[in-house]
Amino acid sequence: MTTPHSSHWLQPAFDDPVLDAQVSFRAALAALAEPGLAQPMARAHTLGDLTPATYGLCLAFLDSDTPLWLAPRFDTPLIRANLAFHCGCPIVAEREIALFALLDESELSDLSDFDNGSERYPDQSCTLLIQLDDLHAGPALRWRGPGIKDVRSVNLPLPASFWQQRQARSAFPRGLDCFFAAGGEVIGLPRSTHVLIENEEAA
Repeated sequence: MTTPHSSHWLQPAFDDPVLDAQVSFRAALAALAEPGLAQPMARAHTLGDLTPATYGLCLAFLDSDTPLWLAPRFDTPLIRANLAFHCGCPIVAEREIALFALLDESELSDLSDFDNGSERYPDQSCTLLIQLDDLHAGPALRWRGPGIKDVRSVNLPLPASFWQQRQARSAFPRGLDCFFAAGGEVIGLPRSTHVLIENEEAA
């Protein structure tokens, strides 16, 4: 799909571009540094089907050096035009070459094509930006790892297949870092975090 770069599609991303971009970036870093702890991410405007938190993650991380893969739900002229204008990120059709992927619930059962890095360059893996309807309405999860004191209870509404896919793609230091966004909140899940569901290690 090609997107006309015309003012017809362009919308403001932030009310205060400099301050809001800084606040959003710090919130995204805090989400990854404290896995499972919801961070406020409501500075960005809504963009089509993108909530403020999801769009805020895009604005915080994407630039001309970060190829992005879009789930079909988000692959619209409006979203393409504004990501191109505000972020400058190339949008790619191949999952294998994406450094970021923008996903919804329908795309979580198969993560096999996203790059999980290499032993030499684990930092070149794809980061998943996942939009959900809610961050607190799922089964009880127990997260452990760096940035968590002992254990943290998290209730992300995700299918079991997601955790199976994540485990299959994890071979530390290789793996997929994830951000979950809903409304004006974001939760980070770095590859170093272990997630357990009802006494069984999920990922």
